[in-house]
Amino acid sequence: MAKKPVTSRSGRFFKLAGMTASVAGQYAGQRARRLVGRPQDEAAKSENYTRMAGQIADTLGELKGAVMKVGQIASQTQDFLPKEFSDALQKLQKEAPPMPFEVIVGQIEEELGKPLGESFEYLQEQPYAAASIGQVHRARLHTGQDVIVKVQYPGVDKSCDSDLRQLRTALRLGGLLKMPKESVDQLFGEIRERLHEELDYENEARNIVLFRDFHADDPYVVIPDVIASHSTRRVLTMELVEGDHISEVTAEAYDQATVNAIGHRIFTTMADQLFRFQCIHGDPHAGNFAFRPDGSLVMYDFGCVKKLKPGIVDAYRKALMAALDEDYEALDKHLIDLGARVESKPAIEEAYYAMWRDILITPFVTDQPYDFMASDIHKDVAAKTPTVFKYLDSFKPPVESIFIDRMIAGHYWMMKRLGVQAAFRDELVQYLGESHRTSQNQSG
Repeated sequence: MAKKPVTSRSGRFFKLAGMTASVAGQYAGQRARRLVGRPQDEAAKSENYTRMAGQIADTLGELKGAVMKVGQIASQTQDFLPKEFSDALQKLQKEAPPMPFEVIVGQIEEELGKPLGESFEYLQEQPYAAASIGQVHRARLHTGQDVIVKVQYPGVDKSCDSDLRQLRTALRLGGLLKMPKESVDQLFGEIRERLHEELDYENEARNIVLFRDFHADDPYVVIPDVIASHSTRRVLTMELVEGDHISEVTAEAYDQATVNAIGHRIFTTMADQLFRFQCIHGDPHAGNFAFRPDGSLVMYDFGCVKKLKPGIVDAYRKALMAALDEDYEALDKHLIDLGARVESKPAIEEAYYAMWRDILITPFVTDQPYDFMASDIHKDVAAKTPTVFKYLDSFKPPVESIFIDRMIAGHYWMMKRLGVQAAFRDELVQYLGESHRTSQNQSG
């Protein structure tokens, strides 16, 4: 049975405060041992991190809302938290225990202003999906149309800011934040802004219309339409658009050619949004996508959308072109233009850029199909992550690039789980060249 949710601001505050006190106490103990000459070995340090991480992950999963969303983002951002925490928080991407059904019904009735039976012929008790700030239920309108109803958890909007402050305090007192204070300020500020947008389902409805219009000419990109009559700021009703979960894309149902076609669709959709639309789906985990045997890609959840500045997109494009060409002097310049490299710091060794370029550019090196299932890019990145500390003060990734990198990482994992075998170099070069022409036309 689902736990009674903690919805009041005071209840959430004390829950987070208890977690903060525990984490701070454990960190203080570590520091005390070091001060008296009893430094922890790496194994003991890792064990302690793992213990703290489990406690934080359990608390965030129970509270849902803003803190759970931060945990999800943190799990995908290597430079944010120690690896033990990123690993523990990964489960927040998959595990979101549902709210009790009576809580969901109460929220719907309050938002729509009438008894549940007047709004829907039926509402399925078992959630279709449960996430950080709301959950989704199948339903049917009295017209006979099948729909899904996205319901926001009570109290999460009112507690968003206080939750974020508490979580940041816990991470700081636990000595867990790896980024410079300025970067942490920027990241939490951006997360706060995105969350306030995501907590407004009327804003998400507008985003859906925006993305449906953008992808209108592609019959293989499917986005559900909004049922405005049954939608408010905290309840969003959409047409039921089904597809197979990524776990259902098996060899029995999808041949390799179809899987590869889906891979190309994932890539072109991502590239279209980045380079042409300059507005990206900001929550790209597998649960927000579905697939069909005809090669179609179904996209869900447009609460987190990031609009990109043209200058950021152009600098990102130029950096990619320089990396492809192995022009590391140009790459350094474009990273400065992007705001990712601190111009006042000494130049970066070309060998450092070459090392990361050789890892990250692997799927685009040749025009031969790349086997994503066999890919070890994520392992190579993890193995080289310690080298980042040498240049820690030289790089301060802008928030925009963090969201772009998150989008790319999410799509990489989808391709890997699907087992895509496809070549993308020609497509990437085409997008980069096209974007260059677009930016020239805009400046002219």
